Amino acid sequence: MKTLIGGAVAAVLGLIGVSIWFKEFLQILAGVLPIMLLLGGGLALYLGFDELKDTWKKDDKPAQAPAADSVDKYKQEIDDLKKEIETLKSDKA
Repeated sequence: MKTLIGGAVAAVLGLIGVSIWFKEFLQILAGVLPIMLLLGGGLALYLGFDELKDTWKKDDKPAQAPAADSVDKYKQEIDDLKKEIETLKSDKA
């Protein structure tokens, strides 16, 4: 409740302050707006260039196929596990 009341008081005081010093507010806004646009544009350029570099790195890496011996190793391991499962099933029966 305190936050709601404090926010309402701050909003009313801000509205009164802007209405009294509207000309000064516009001067500050006119001075800050170009700087904020410049900084925001610079940040967007940096992030866009960084993302572009990441896509270039992905394109440079060729797709690597798994080695034949590793595939054979996995097939052998699967066969061994199947045999073990069959052995366990026959022991329970």
